[in-house]
Amino acid sequence: MQIQTPDWVKHAVFYQIFPDRFAKSKQPRKQLLHNARWEDWEATPTLQGYKGGDLWGVLEQLDYIQDLGINAIYFTPIFQSASNHRYHTHDYYQVDPMLGGNPAFKELLDAAHKRNIKVVLDGVFNHSSRGFFFFHDVLENGPYSPWVNWFKIEDWPLSPYNGEFPANYVGWADNRALPAFNHDNPEVKEYIMEIAEYWIKFGIDGWRLDVPFEIKTPGFWQEFRQRVKAINPDAYIVGEVWGDSREWLDGTQFDGVMNYLFAGPTIAFSAGDRVVMEQVQSRDYKPYPPLFAAEYAQKMQELLQLYPWEIQLTQLNLLASHDTARLMTIAGGDQASVELATLLLLTFPGAPSVYYGDEVGLPGAIDPDSRRGFPLEATWDRQIFKTHRELIAIRHAYPCLRTGDYKVLCAQGGLYIFTRVLETEELIIAVNVGTAEAKGDVDIASLKTQPNKLLYGAAQVEWSVEGESRNLTLGVPPRSGCIIGVG
Repeated sequence: MQIQTPDWVKHAVFYQIFPDRFAKSKQPRKQLLHNARWEDWEATPTLQGYKGGDLWGVLEQLDYIQDLGINAIYFTPIFQSASNHRYHTHDYYQVDPMLGGNPAFKELLDAAHKRNIKVVLDGVFNHSSRGFFFFHDVLENGPYSPWVNWFKIEDWPLSPYNGEFPANYVGWADNRALPAFNHDNPEVKEYIMEIAEYWIKFGIDGWRLDVPFEIKTPGFWQEFRQRVKAINPDAYIVGEVWGDSREWLDGTQFDGVMNYLFAGPTIAFSAGDRVVMEQVQSRDYKPYPPLFAAEYAQKMQELLQLYPWEIQLTQLNLLASHDTARLMTIAGGDQASVELATLLLLTFPGAPSVYYGDEVGLPGAIDPDSRRGFPLEATWDRQIFKTHRELIAIRHAYPCLRTGDYKVLCAQGGLYIFTRVLETEELIIAVNVGTAEAKGDVDIASLKTQPNKLLYGAAQVEWSVEGESRNLTLGVPPRSGCIIGVG
C-alpha cells in the first residue's frame, strides 16, 4: 500500500495557540461579557481562572504570525466548555462564546486562508464533560435517560461532584469532570464522525486528536480517516501519542503524531545537565539524562527508521506544548539551550511546531504555568526572537530542509554535524553543545557541491581537496550552531 500524506504539511511551520492566553481583541466587538472578571494578563496562571484571550485577538495578530514565517496554526480546543483549556467539551458544534463564537472563528479562518495560513483544531473525542448535554441528561434522569449507553456507567447513583462517593462512571484518568464516551456504541461513533466532517466542511485544514490511544474500538480511527479525507483529501490528521506510534502510523489512520520522541532527546542534547529535573520528571518524554552527540545521533537514526519516510515528513515536531514546561524554564533560563534546540527543530524532517511565546523566550513551569499570557513586547528576549525568524526563513528558502535526506556526518563529544540534501541542493548543519570550541574533520565525498557560505551562525570553514577525497574542517564556537550552504 502506498502511504499518502498531505503535501502542505511537509512545508508547514506550525504555531500552537492556547486561545485564552494568546491575545485579547483590541477592537470593539459584539461580546457577551463586557465586565468579566478576567485574571490579570501578566499574573501567574491559575488552574481555573480565565485571562480573556479570544479569536478576534488572534485575527488582529495575523500580521505578527505571518511575519514570523508561520503558515499553519494548531489551536488547543476552541469549543464551548467550562474550563480555560477547553478539554471539557460542552458542545462540539459551538465555538466558545468567550472566544467570539462561530462567527469569530469563521472570520479568523477566512482571514488566515487569505494569507495561506492553514488552521488545525483540537478534537477531544475520547471524553466530554459534566456539562455536555447528553451526560447532563443522564445526571438528571439516571437509568431512564435515553443517553445512558453513550457513557460507561458502572452503577447508580452517579456522583459527578462529590469525591466522597464513587463516581460510578468512567472518567478519563479517573477524573469525574471528564466522562469517557462509550465508543463501542455505534451512535456515539457516528456522532463523533459527523462532528469531524462538519468542521472539515466548515473549512478547517485538519484535526489534532487528543489522547487517541484511549479509543480502543476496532476500526474507529480508520473510519475517521476515510470520512475526513473523503471531504478533504489534504486534511491533516495528527495524534497526541507520546511514544512509539507505529500502531497508528501505518497509513490507514494518522498522518503523524506530536513527535515527543524528537523533543526528549533534542532537549537532553542541547540543554544537557542544565535540565531542571522537577520540570520534566512527571512527563513521558524524558529530556534526561544529558546526551552526547553520538547518543543523540543514534536516537535520531532510530527515530527516522521507526516510520515510513512519507510519514516522517508530516510528523509534528516540537520542543514544548501546553502539556510540558517551557524550554526556557526546563533549561534553567539558558538562552543558548533554547537556540540550539530551535536550530535542531527547524532543520529536522517533519513539520516544526512553535508553542506560542517560545519564540520570544517566554518561561513557564509545568502547567498551569506553561500557559501564561503572551508577554508584553518590552519583556521579549530579542535574541531568541531573531533566531526564530532567521531559522524559519531559512527553512522556507531551502526545500532540502523540508523534504531532503538527513545524514549524520560527525557525532563526537558535543559536536553534531549532519547534511540535508535534495537533488543538487545541499546544506551542512553543525551544532556544538560543549562549552569549548569544537573542531570536526569530515569527509564529504558524498556531496556534489562545496558548501562554504555561512547562512546562519558562526564557524570556521576550511576545505581541502586532494584527488578524490574532499575534507571539510569545521570549527564551531562553544554552545552554538551554524548552517552552511553554497556561496
